[in-house]
Amino acid sequence: MAAQKGKDLLLKFDDGTGNFVTVAGMRTQRLALNADAVDSTSADSVGGWRELLAGAGVRRATISGSGIFKDAASDASIRQAFFDGAIRNWQVVVPSFGTIQGLFQISALDWRGDQAAELTFELSLESAGPLSFTAI
Repeated sequence: MAAQKGKDLLLKFDDGTGNFVTVAGMRTQRLALNADAVDSTSADSVGGWRELLAGAGVRRATISGSGIFKDAASDASIRQAFFDGAIRNWQVVVPSFGTIQGLFQISALDWRGDQAAELTFELSLESAGPLSFTAI
């Protein structure tokens, strides 16, 4: 994959009607995919080398980002989803790669304000089910 503009990485959430809406004003975004390894090493393992059990670990995704809300409606949607503990459908669009979609829960929501600057927020999401990938 060639170099891409960071602003093209998009974070979207289902607004409750099945339509995906870009989370307003995201300035930084991060997607991390992880899988736990399951050690299946035994006394019979060749040369004492560790062996892993394929497909047995827990897989998860974490999304985080920061930015500014463009309007009261987007702020209210994200805030309400957090206070409800809602698990909602989200998408991450990675340029020249594809779209990852699935259920996520907001695990952290922070606001920050400097006296001479705009109010910003930070958001963290944890996957809450299987994810799908659609290549571009």
